[in-house]
Amino acid sequence: MKKSISTTRVIGALGATGAIAAAMLSPSAMAQSQVTIYGLIDTGVEYVTNANAAGNSVVKMPSLTGSFPSRIGFRGTEDLGGGLQAMFVLEAGMAVDTGGMGQGNRLFGRQSYVGLKNATQSVMLGRQVNMTYLSTLKSDVMGPNIHSIGNLDSYLPNSRSDNSIGYLGTFSDVTVGVTYSFGRDATAAGGPASTNCAGETAGDSKACRQYTGLLGYDNKAFGVNLAYDKLNGGPTALLGLNNSSYTDTRIGLHGYFMISDARIGLGVLDRKTQTATKSDSDLYYLGLSYPFTVALVLDTQISRLKFKGTANSATLSVARLTYNLSKRTALYTSVGYIKNSGTSAIAVDAGGTIGTGMNQLGVMTGIRHTF
Repeated sequence: MKKSISTTRVIGALGATGAIAAAMLSPSAMAQSQVTIYGLIDTGVEYVTNANAAGNSVVKMPSLTGSFPSRIGFRGTEDLGGGLQAMFVLEAGMAVDTGGMGQGNRLFGRQSYVGLKNATQSVMLGRQVNMTYLSTLKSDVMGPNIHSIGNLDSYLPNSRSDNSIGYLGTFSDVTVGVTYSFGRDATAAGGPASTNCAGETAGDSKACRQYTGLLGYDNKAFGVNLAYDKLNGGPTALLGLNNSSYTDTRIGLHGYFMISDARIGLGVLDRKTQTATKSDSDLYYLGLSYPFTVALVLDTQISRLKFKGTANSATLSVARLTYNLSKRTALYTSVGYIKNSGTSAIAVDAGGTIGTGMNQLGVMTGIRHTF
């Protein structure tokens, strides 16, 4: 058994999903099975204004995330010969403030899958991140930060699918991926994106089925991808999706380009829910990541969510400064401000609260360690 360091969100996420973009094992290592233990611990203290309808502020230690959600994971490979490998990932989320398990107290709620891969392609079976999750990895410079576009659409940092079959292929600069789920989410207590849509129902083949797809092109200078995500409802599903004929569909266009060492990321996500009450919204974001030095990095982003045909909207502005003490340990401060219009009541921080139509400021300072 060996330990490894997960130093960046992109490498960690692609490695955890079995993506071939991660470096292949050396010939000497291919001759044997390998298991890697990895993880990340991230927490801090946050100050938030207007945390209730009375306009009171609060100081707290958030549970869901800091600059990244905390986790511990196990991944392994076995050489099967001819360039083919077996693989698995078991990854558990955790709340550092209380020591509790994440994703509704699931043991391996972040990912739990087994599969096969070769030099360009992977096939995975089990609970895994889907193509919506992978589509924003390089364009969303804030990632799953405490203040991020995940607050405007809580599904984005939680886009995982139970009972799913996944495929990911990387051919030179082109990436193609799909997932198909027989039942996207088997719990009502698994976090902000939970839907209680277990699926796999006899007599209703559409219940809780989900399809996601990704087509992308990227190189060192720029990248762009198109993502599609469609979820069918089910009899016990939450969020108004209590019928298998109801749907929740997202189409996203995401991209980034480099100017020297600076990365500019941007995207648009159109979401349509077809339920007893229909909804249509657009989410836009534009961000910049700039390393002043190897140790000091600034990330900043502005995003806006607008519900069509209503006065409801929210605009979120975020800046985060990270100081890397080493390859494993970093200190950071994140500042976010959200402006709600109409009856919108979206909090500036993940898992936070706010009075209807209020604006909110959040400031968090924390520490992150990877292993």
